[in-house]
Amino acid sequence: MLNATPAIEAPRNEDTLHYGPGSPERRRISATLSELRGKEIEIPLIIGGREVRTGRTAACSVPHDHRHRLAVCHLAGPKETAMAAEAAREAAVDWAGMAWADRLAIFQKAADLIAGPHRMRINAATMLGQGKNVYQAEIDAACESADFLRFYCWNASRLFGLQPFSSAGVWNQMEYRPLEGFVFAISPFNFTALGVNLAGSPALLGNTVIWKPASSAVYSAYHLMRIFHEAGLPEGVINFLPGPGSQMGPVLLKHPELAGVHFTGSTAVFREIWKTVGANIDHYRSYPRLVGETGGKDFVFAHPSADARALAVALVRGAFEYQGQKCSAASRAYIPKSIWKSLKESLLEMIGGLRVGPPEDAANFVNAVIDKTAFDKIVSYIEFARKSPDAEIAAGGVYDDRVGYFIHPTVIVAKKPDFKTMVEEIFGPVLTLFVYDDDRYEETLRLCDRTSPYSLTGSIFARERQAIVAAKRILVNAAGNLYINDKPTGAMIGQQPFGGSRASGTNDKAGTLLNLMRWVSPRTIKETFVPATDYRYPFMESE
Repeated sequence: MLNATPAIEAPRNEDTLHYGPGSPERRRISATLSELRGKEIEIPLIIGGREVRTGRTAACSVPHDHRHRLAVCHLAGPKETAMAAEAAREAAVDWAGMAWADRLAIFQKAADLIAGPHRMRINAATMLGQGKNVYQAEIDAACESADFLRFYCWNASRLFGLQPFSSAGVWNQMEYRPLEGFVFAISPFNFTALGVNLAGSPALLGNTVIWKPASSAVYSAYHLMRIFHEAGLPEGVINFLPGPGSQMGPVLLKHPELAGVHFTGSTAVFREIWKTVGANIDHYRSYPRLVGETGGKDFVFAHPSADARALAVALVRGAFEYQGQKCSAASRAYIPKSIWKSLKESLLEMIGGLRVGPPEDAANFVNAVIDKTAFDKIVSYIEFARKSPDAEIAAGGVYDDRVGYFIHPTVIVAKKPDFKTMVEEIFGPVLTLFVYDDDRYEETLRLCDRTSPYSLTGSIFARERQAIVAAKRILVNAAGNLYINDKPTGAMIGQQPFGGSRASGTNDKAGTLLNLMRWVSPRTIKETFVPATDYRYPFMESE
């Protein structure tokens, strides 16, 4: 029997491999890419630890070569969704009853498997299935996935150690119980690590989970699911359920044992989830926890004192890495007239040097967008700007989907600060700039705050400290993650806790103690060692 309190050391972020020419990791990733590209696999549902094949299937294709199939994936319907809910219920008691140290050991092992023997496989799966270049895959699928698990395990051990004060003769304890019911985890396509986050954080605290990965990220998600099982995750703790939300949502969101929803995706979908839960609030065993990170229209705001060259680098990296398909991607920028000329020269020079093509060629900075739906949506914004008298396309505007869904980095200069592409989320390699008069700095900051319904990320570029102070004050509610003289992307777990408010989500800061607290239901226990034997208090005695 365990008679000690296990300690978990504070983790550090996983080191990033660089994949330079001739490096061992470059050779290993090339071999793994060839291996995965060379065989098509079948992906089942995993319910209660069993593989389930429905016969209703969809293809997992390569975004930069959409005729190439990586896998055929079975899809869940209402029947399989109900089976998953039952499997989660059956696994709940034993999983919640497992010692917390044993639960966390499973996820710490999974982190080491991801960062170690399965590193190249999960990176290659992300490159092929989601169209990421090797660096973007490395910082996401390998490093961030491992970081999520390690920092969550450490934070869980800290959470369990938060105990109340006890007075003489009394022992007070705080027990951190899992929620009563299952958690529905819905992960997006753009970060493999978000599947780890959304399914993993409730699970390691003793909850059972039904995990629905985005249809365009099922391939890498399945590889992760296999890693969880290799790490020793019991059957039914996480149930893997690819399939259309229209088939699964009505079953799970109205289920009396729905305990929570852990979501990353569009604002519109999260709002519909919230409405559905609200409409069914009388039917649940307890109030479901709703945790969501949704859209963004992330800004870069430059002061006249900004370093134009550094600003250009931040805009190129922030807007065009992973084709702008990051919730945090720079998609609107406010540039003072006095530096616009020098910034434009640097920006066009850099964009002119960006290569576009398949991620297997490491020289390609920009790769394909995720699918045909995304391609068509992004192109519609480009064509809207091309035809509008209120905008000019300064760079890019070129696209081609004959082989892959390729869109070249595009810069739009808007004549009006409320131009469509300054306001609406595009989720692609499109950056819109608005050039403002230098003497209207604070006025334009207030305009930036009002322009978008979102509040996810933003950055300020300035050398003058007072300009930074003013921007932080005026934009206090405009971003959950604010960067100073840096791009608005690249938050690292343990360093820049990520999340936003307004239409960007519930701001529960993924990877932190704040997120974990949403997945427990605390119970306070007071034990009195020598209980009272007389109901009368001293004040009741006569003089």
